[in-house]
Amino acid sequence: MTALPPSAVYRVALVMIVRDEAPRISRAIQSLLPWVDECVVLDTGSRDNTVALAQAAGARVGHFTWCDDFSAARNAALELAGADWHVVLDADEWLASGGPSLAALRQQAPAFVGQVRVDSHFGEGDERAPSWLPRVLPGWVRYEGRIHEQPRRGPPTQRLPVVFEHLGYAPAALAQKAGRNAALLGEALKDSPDDPYLWYQLGKDHDVYERWAQAIDCFEQACKALPPQGPLPAWRHDLEVRCLHALKRAGRHAEGVLRAEAGLGLWSHSPDFFFALGDLLLDWATQDLSRADELLPMIEDAWQRCLMLGERPDLEGSVAGRGSHLAARNLMLLYQVLERPEDAAALSSLAQPPAPTRLEQALPGAVYQPAASPPAAAASAP
Repeated sequence: MTALPPSAVYRVALVMIVRDEAPRISRAIQSLLPWVDECVVLDTGSRDNTVALAQAAGARVGHFTWCDDFSAARNAALELAGADWHVVLDADEWLASGGPSLAALRQQAPAFVGQVRVDSHFGEGDERAPSWLPRVLPGWVRYEGRIHEQPRRGPPTQRLPVVFEHLGYAPAALAQKAGRNAALLGEALKDSPDDPYLWYQLGKDHDVYERWAQAIDCFEQACKALPPQGPLPAWRHDLEVRCLHALKRAGRHAEGVLRAEAGLGLWSHSPDFFFALGDLLLDWATQDLSRADELLPMIEDAWQRCLMLGERPDLEGSVAGRGSHLAARNLMLLYQVLERPEDAAALSSLAQPPAPTRLEQALPGAVYQPAASPPAAAASAP
């Protein structure tokens, strides 16, 4: 356990549950250890050298018999840590920015649940989607839910200027856990068949593994299960964009257009919504050339809307670039096909992706090295 700075009032612990995470565990721990007072790792049955690597990185390690219940494991890890604040991290994640904000928790009473931005990498390129997830918990808060567990309702939430990077949706990671989440979600839905969040997560799992018809059905079940009044949950945006994508991939273009028309009032501020709509319309025009003259202006309008709206990383599941270079690239290619070279040339610079950061240039399996380890006293400053 790291000695607390003299000015600290509350103890902050990094808390993880892991199994067979040898390629990733060191990076995860080392990214956060400079900003917390202790790292607690609960191993759920590793057969590789995860435990030894976690201990070498500075973690206190406990053991737990896996029982197909993520909340049970999370809560056991929280009990083992017993800190005033718990920062929850998965082994396929690491801290990208915001360490000082976590260190400043030492002077803040644990009276809220802190949401951090988790940027998930997916696909073969450098595409990523941010989610705001509750990962900073007061010491007494516990989880509920067999899978895609959430903190039990209690204290208010507050967004923190903290960013985690996440590789769990990269192709190799998805292949390793294929089928696991769907099975657990199916069991959870037997207990809570009217839970919209579980239906959304099951639809998301079907979407990720290209089971398009099942994804659409689950997304529709999630929408039906939501209460008719009150604010929409943040994940509803991600559901809408994924549903348009699934309808495209299933070849149900007309349904997708009707759904988009019905959702315009809700999602007129979302570049991801219009990006997915333009993609669906382009696929329809490609499959049915007789509709091309009708659809091409609609495609152009959808992607122009993306550029007008700009990036919206605050929206759940938004993909970086859909309000900038990805939409510009699609428009540029469209103008080239339509033989509009001047319009295409005007977008050439905007269509270039931004230069990668130092973290993005690192190999996915490399051990993360923080830019600087703060002195204990400096880390505790609010």
